[in-house]
Amino acid sequence: MYGVLQMAEAKSAMSEARSAKGAATRDQILDAASRLIYLRGYHCTSLDDVLRESGVGKGNFYYYFRSKEELGFAIIDRLVHSFAERTLEPAFADAHADPVAQIHDFLDRLLENQRQRKCVGGCPMGNLASELSDVHEGFRQRLAGIFLRWRARLTDALEGGRVTGRLRPDSDAAGLAQFVVAALEGAILLTKVTKDIVVMEQCVQHLKDHLTLYTTSRFSDGPHAAELVQGRAI
Repeated sequence: MYGVLQMAEAKSAMSEARSAKGAATRDQILDAASRLIYLRGYHCTSLDDVLRESGVGKGNFYYYFRSKEELGFAIIDRLVHSFAERTLEPAFADAHADPVAQIHDFLDRLLENQRQRKCVGGCPMGNLASELSDVHEGFRQRLAGIFLRWRARLTDALEGGRVTGRLRPDSDAAGLAQFVVAALEGAILLTKVTKDIVVMEQCVQHLKDHLTLYTTSRFSDGPHAAELVQGRAI
């Protein structure tokens, strides 16, 4: 009986090891393809380029991805997860926080991201959207979903601010969220073209200034801010 249990445990351990190795190989392919596509674009990155960059054989590639198209979808899904986990959700994690302060934090995160990248590469999602939206409907729909999620998160925060009185009651939360997303994508593109972080810095500051047009004076960034947070928590 003891020997049977040992064999079962050994098989389980081997299965877990193979699974971990397989996941690492798949990630290795995705890492290499993402780096190449980020700088060259999807169409200018060949399967051979990905194999050379990743050091993975063609047989291993086709074990995880049936085609370059399937790899493309996996990269897009990975971008969605990364953007949400590292940037979008952390900025809006506190349901009781001041929504305007949360949006400021989100803007600062994007600015810092561009600063760390030294204005190289632009927005991975924007790059793919620009390249693929007119030539691949499946990619277009998947990429559109990223921007819809981004806009929806901003809309929720702005709508929360309108309900609590942080923003004017006539504020168009969805329209303002759309404007913020569009302005940021344009700013990231111009920052990439000019290689000048000042472009991004100015856009972020102007967006923050624009938000003040929708804030109410009784809930300015002063002593009433604490009252607002308490009001949202009730």
